[in-house]
Amino acid sequence: MGENIFIRDISEDERPRERLLKKGEKYLSNAELLAIILGTGTKKKSSIDLANEIITTFGGIKYLSNISVEQLSLIKGVGLAKASNIIAALEFGKRVAVASKEEGFKISSPQDVGNIYMDEMMHLKKEIFKIVLLDTKNKIISDKIISEGSLNASIVHPREVFIEAIKKSSNKIILIHNHPSGDIEPSSEDKAITRRLVEAGKIIGIEVLDHVIIGNHKFYSFKEDERL
Repeated sequence: MGENIFIRDISEDERPRERLLKKGEKYLSNAELLAIILGTGTKKKSSIDLANEIITTFGGIKYLSNISVEQLSLIKGVGLAKASNIIAALEFGKRVAVASKEEGFKISSPQDVGNIYMDEMMHLKKEIFKIVLLDTKNKIISDKIISEGSLNASIVHPREVFIEAIKKSSNKIILIHNHPSGDIEPSSEDKAITRRLVEAGKIIGIEVLDHVIIGNHKFYSFKEDERL
């Protein structure tokens, strides 16, 4: 690694924040963008050097999506404050990306569900069960996390699922959860919960269109497999 270059030694026009304001964020490198989030470096490293070290340590920016504050804090010069800033920025970026994909998006197939929720859910360390609320034209109204942790009938209760649909005047829903193992084969509990919610939906008058299980870069659809 070459000699460290400090922000104070870079001409004002070439400093990350000034470049962003003058040219726009698209002209900045990954390290420069991260350096702005970091704010400052250390006595021995500039914020850009520290940003490059973070990116290199984790093997590239695509591997930053699931790092923790604890992992970041192991890098010398990244304390809890800087680590928290990075984690918050990453999470905010994820939420913006999901929201922009969701808004008014029409679900036409299980693949549409996979396209929207795969990146968000495939690397989660615990099971998350959520519902997607749709309008009469199958456009997404919103989604809602119902439970976190291993699925069972006691925590995924029809009352908790359908009250959200009723509140938002949704007459169709899609069930989604992830398998942290990456294996998308439905468990016996997955099948039982699906049957229970489909039957409850028929009674209430809210159709369960599908139950999609998110794995590692792949998904399983109950509807596609004719199990719905």
